[in-house]
Amino acid sequence: MEVSDVHVGKQLQCNYSIQGATPNPPLCFGFGPTAVPGTGFFNGGILVGSPLSFPIPNVPEAALMVGRPEPVSNPLAAKAPSIFKVTSRASILPVGTPIDVMLGDPTGPVGVTCFCGIQPFTVQAALIDLITVKYLETAINKIKVGATEDIGAKTFAGAKVELGVDANLALAFNAAPILGDTPVKFPDVTYAGGTVVALDKEVKTKKGFDIPHPNKPNHRLRHICVEGPESAVYVRGKLVNNNIINLPDYWDGLVDPETITVNLTQIDHSQDLIVEKIEWGKKIIIKSGNGTSINCYYQVWADRLGEKLIIEYEGETPNDYPGDNSEYSIAGWDYDVHSK
Repeated sequence: MEVSDVHVGKQLQCNYSIQGATPNPPLCFGFGPTAVPGTGFFNGGILVGSPLSFPIPNVPEAALMVGRPEPVSNPLAAKAPSIFKVTSRASILPVGTPIDVMLGDPTGPVGVTCFCGIQPFTVQAALIDLITVKYLETAINKIKVGATEDIGAKTFAGAKVELGVDANLALAFNAAPILGDTPVKFPDVTYAGGTVVALDKEVKTKKGFDIPHPNKPNHRLRHICVEGPESAVYVRGKLVNNNIINLPDYWDGLVDPETITVNLTQIDHSQDLIVEKIEWGKKIIIKSGNGTSINCYYQVWADRLGEKLIIEYEGETPNDYPGDNSEYSIAGWDYDVHSK
């Protein structure tokens, strides 16, 4: 049956009741004299928009299905610009009333705009993907919990203020920093640059790195560089059915071959491992004292070429070092700024 126009003066009910029995009215909208006019009740489901939007026969995908409207019976009729829109504006349209929620499709206006006032807007999901041309975020209080990964270029415009501790520094300070734009002299340290850090008494110079934990969310990982009385480098690896450790080519001219030492760890069985000889600082020959096959871990250390490190010296600052300071990078000390 097709009719041109239908007017329902009170309530439209596609009711929930057994056929032939007294209908069960929707109590939320009232009934009889207290019924809210202009309301509707549909138990089976509602499809709004093109009937081709949900083409699978006998498969209602939801109680409410909304597709793009297509007034094909009257091409002159206005066509809605979006699929779904919710607004809180009054009956009489005021100028500049914001859109509360609007959902479009690839051929029309696309997007979701939510104005929640002082109430929170919560989206809970295992994964949220944002693919944007422009991402504008305005927040009074922004809280992130867990790991954050940024891929690609980042552009910051305007002032950026960070409060707290940045652990990705070679120095850890035990006093509150003093910030400024001009060189400042203190009893212990003089430092010139955009950021000036004043120390109370002690500078802790454990050189290391601090990164997000690779497998524990909301955790970090900190390692400290190995310290010793020499400028040492090392290589390590594993020997299986082989008795030659080939040292890296770049060790030639980098390390003093007379300082090479070798550590061997036997695997699976005793092999009475012996360093037979070191040839020209390029390869190490291993042998088994009991004649068994070789299966071991190895670690080879050597001291860097150049001036020998002076471990202890008299002075008050690194600038008093009696050797060649140009060979060293000392955390927190700039030799171009500090002079004797």
